[in-house]
Amino acid sequence: MNLSVLVLLFVTLVWGTTFPVIQAATAHLNGAEITALRFLIAGVCMLPFAVKASRRAWRDGVLLGVVALASYATQAIGLEYISANRSAFLTSLNVLMVPFLGLLWGGRLSAQVVSAAVLACIGIGIMSWEGGSNLLGDGLTVAGAFAYAVYVIVLSRFIKHHKSRTLVATQIVLMAAMGAAWLLITHPSGSSLTVLGEHARPVWPSLVYLGVVASAGMLFLQAVGQRHVAPDKAAVIFTMEPVFAALFAWLWLHETLGVRGLFGGALVVAAVILGEWRFAAKVKAGNAA
Repeated sequence: MNLSVLVLLFVTLVWGTTFPVIQAATAHLNGAEITALRFLIAGVCMLPFAVKASRRAWRDGVLLGVVALASYATQAIGLEYISANRSAFLTSLNVLMVPFLGLLWGGRLSAQVVSAAVLACIGIGIMSWEGGSNLLGDGLTVAGAFAYAVYVIVLSRFIKHHKSRTLVATQIVLMAAMGAAWLLITHPSGSSLTVLGEHARPVWPSLVYLGVVASAGMLFLQAVGQRHVAPDKAAVIFTMEPVFAALFAWLWLHETLGVRGLFGGALVVAAVILGEWRFAAKVKAGNAA
């Protein structure tokens, strides 16, 4: 298992912590407010790296920022209507979307990676699927999964032409600017912004964590990792997110995993290993030739 894969696994582990954090924060703020505030914080962190970015980095960063913000916002708003487990499962559908969307950019379907993706989705379904469907929440979350699938593919194409921190910085600053604009439109008066600040006060530690660590830090590491990992393979790795989310919910919220959860999680781990093992075998064969 190479270093880039380990980096993406670490990113996924940190993202797994955000499901319970965001759901707890929705008791005080709505999903759109959480998304806007977390990226305002992330934008402050990354602004120094974006100031001297080239015009091409800004162009590519703007596109990535729009797609990523759509994914984050729809997922966060969807969590207002459905459970974290259900959100994790629906979000994981992007692992099946990535290889097929990749065909539009000249990619090829890999039987090994598609098999790993299907196995991962089955595992997440066994682990996370439950009742409580909501048309709006489900629809927004699936739309977010689609946007994220596009993001994974486009990032893999763009990152080859930029320094990782520069591309991520322009992306995050754009997301912060859009978040700030949204807040000003929806909270046009000083009094309404004051009310927003009061509502956010109990969850500021969570917002700082989401902004600094889960957004600025992990988007940077994702770009570093995806420089050397194909998008369809990266998508399989990212299916570990709900597994880590369930683990942290068990540790922090004392939720029960149960036999079904453990079995589903084991299938996801097996899917990630399958994708990596197949890839490693091809690399060795190529070197031997």
